[in-house]
Amino acid sequence: MDKFTTVRKVFENNKNSENATTMSAYMKNQFEFYGIPSPERKKLFKEFIKSEKSYKIIDWCFLDKCYEDAHREFQYLVFDYLLDMKKYISFEDIKNIKRYITTKPWWDTTDFLCKVIGDIGLRDTRVSKLMIEWSINKNIWLTRTAILHQLAYKNKTDSGLLEKIICNCLGSDEFFINKAIGWALREYSKTEPEWVKTFINKYEGSLSSLSIKEAMKYII
Repeated sequence: MDKFTTVRKVFENNKNSENATTMSAYMKNQFEFYGIPSPERKKLFKEFIKSEKSYKIIDWCFLDKCYEDAHREFQYLVFDYLLDMKKYISFEDIKNIKRYITTKPWWDTTDFLCKVIGDIGLRDTRVSKLMIEWSINKNIWLTRTAILHQLAYKNKTDSGLLEKIICNCLGSDEFFINKAIGWALREYSKTEPEWVKTFINKYEGSLSSLSIKEAMKYII
């Protein structure tokens, strides 16, 4: 039995139809689900990912098959896999991650995969230039990734880069872009509240009300 078939059997043996209906509805019925919550999924595949990690190489063919499957948990497994194998992912691999971001795109997989991009960015300065390019891309999910890729950086955040990316997105009427702008600023306000205050004052006329509302959540 090949790797993908083995994984699919585990999913099928643990499916929950009631949960699946609820989870699909939450995602506006865009995707099928097995109905397996994240903690349970991670537990089910803990040993599998541990085994994969021992090979010290990303099996992109396997991940591609996971992304082809209709069930959303397979796409979540891709994220679990990549996050655990992050030290084996290079800048050159971003082309594969980009394909996943733009395949069956929605906020859930985008927000997962931008963490993988962000980790590469901490190790390779070429990511910064690429994120500026993505910030003006017509694909909103690539743009959202650019905005959010520094989300977990805290004091390692390149504020100049953050400003450039957000400025490239000002004036958008896209909910997922304006929400991401607010989220990125809100998160950075935990580290540099004065910088965020100054930024909001500087661009208040161009920022959406949603972005400002999200950004100001922790600022007094």
